[in-house]
Parts: sequence; structure tokens; C-alpha cells
Amino acid sequence: MKLQQLRYIAEVVKHNLNVSTTAENLYTSQPGISKQVRMLEDELGIQIFGRSGKHLTHVTPAGQQVIEIANDILSKVESIKKVSEEYTKPNQGELNIATTDTQARYALPNIIQEFIKRYPKVNLHMHQGTPSQISEQAARGYADFAIATEAMHLYTDLIMLPCYHWNRSIVVTRDHPLANIVKPSIEELAKYPLVTYVFGFDKASEIEKSFNRANLDPRVVFSATSADVLKTYVRLGLGVGVIASMAIDANIDKDLVAIDASHLFAHSTTKIGFRRGSFLRGYMYDFMLHFAPHLTRTVVENAVALRDQQLIDEMFADMKLPVR
Repeated sequence: MKLQQLRYIAEVVKHNLNVSTTAENLYTSQPGISKQVRMLEDELGIQIFGRSGKHLTHVTPAGQQVIEIANDILSKVESIKKVSEEYTKPNQGELNIATTDTQARYALPNIIQEFIKRYPKVNLHMHQGTPSQISEQAARGYADFAIATEAMHLYTDLIMLPCYHWNRSIVVTRDHPLANIVKPSIEELAKYPLVTYVFGFDKASEIEKSFNRANLDPRVVFSATSADVLKTYVRLGLGVGVIASMAIDANIDKDLVAIDASHLFAHSTTKIGFRRGSFLRGYMYDFMLHFAPHLTRTVVENAVALRDQQLIDEMFADMKLPVR
């Protein structure tokens, strides 16, 4: 059994069982990958992949277990490399962050600006997407950190640490009937079509919970991952926006009226996550500390040692987090 063979089967899965695409990404030949996969299967005496002719069609039950272990081994190998770099190149490396558009646009700029000043030799890459895309990138090792709020059930492969709470605001044009209501009720809000990015991310979202408690059915006419896009459609009169309060810019959004909606919807909590068992470089601890000052290295290490997300959540249950 060779490490290269484990890397091949893991990469084939990452590329949806397309051996040709896998070969292109690994700068090798398709026959070479197929041969090594077959040799590994012969050595183990099991099929890792089901086939139809020359095409891979699915991962077998036994193959699924082998691939999970292979990913753990490859992760450990990567951690060994990071340990070496931590001592030979302490302030050099890469940091990959997967997050949502709102976090990237409104929560992270100052943090990233300061980080780049402190670590000019660390290449920082940001990947934006939906919660499902973010969790997949982090779980597969494409991202070092996942920063998200919604759909926490997607992040079972990661250690998720709470960073801060955030509230929502109702956003309307200045001539809208809600513009002059300081504290609209959920019934008043339900009269209008909604523009929001929450629905479709998590069916147990705080917005849906609030409407359900009032036995109301919200009418969402438009959804997007970008708060800026949502505000554009509010301006077009498509509906009433319900977005993160942090996404409202007092200078840019002067033509809109933002109404605090914390009395209607419970706050949400943004978390930062990383793969269990991964080695965190010194600058990664530093990034977490600047993003969430309560996440000191000691706190993070104590959370990792718990080895269970429920226990980690209980650890932070009584901690007062900042609100943005």
C-alpha cells in the first residue's frame, strides 16, 4: 500500500469519480491512476469503486470506509508538513478561508487587512459560497477555516467555535409603509413579500421559526447569498429585505430605511470551524484571536481536547459573546 494510492482514491472521490479530471488536476495520466487504484483493490481484496465498463459509478460500502481512513491519513501527512513549516518558516505559508458573502464583505475586511500586515509572507485565499459549499471545502481540506452561521448540521466533520452574535434588520425604501414604523410586528411584516438570504440555507432558520410561532407563512419572492444583491432588489421594489444588521452601510445605504428586527428574530451566532485533528499554525491561532478575542490559544486547545461538539457548545454556553 502506497501513500500515492491513498491520495489517488481520495482525489477521485473529490472529482466525482471522474478519473480523467482527477488526472488533469494531479498532472498525471488517467491510465496511471486507474492502474494504481486496481493495484490497491487487489492488495486489499475488495472493490473500492463500483464500475460500469471502464467508468467508475459509485463508492462501495467497504470503499467508503477505506476512503475515510485514507483522508485521515492524508490529513495527518499534511499536518506533519505543517509542523515542519511551523519551525522552519513560522511566518510563511497559506491560509484558506471559506465563508459567506456577508461575512467576507462586512465582518472580515478589517481582520484580514490587519492579518496581512502582520503576516505579509502568508498567502491568504478566500472562498465564498453557501453553507453547504463552505462545509464541503473545509471538510475536504480545501479550506483551513469555515466561517458561517446557518445550517450548522452541515459541519459535523469540523470543530465549530462561537465568535459573535448578530441580529437582523428589516430594510425598505423610504416610501414603503413600514418605513415609519419603529417596531413592526411579525403580522405586519407578513403582509409583504420578502427578500432574504436565509431561506434555503437552513429550514430551521430564525426567520422561519418566528413566522411558525405566529402561525404565519412568509412569502419569500427572492433569495440570494449576497446582502448587496438583496438590497439592490429592495431598491427595485421587489420586496422587504430581511438581512444581517452588519450588512447595512450608513453611507452607501442612505436611500434605504433599516429597522431593527431583534424583537422579531432571535440572534444568530457566527462560528469558525476547522477539521478535527488538523495542525494549526501559529498564525492560524492569531487569526482566530483577532476575529474573536475570546478564542485564545488556550481556549481553542481546551475545546479541541473535548472531542465532542456538544461538550464544546456547553463550554461556551455561559460566555457572553460580542454582538455585531
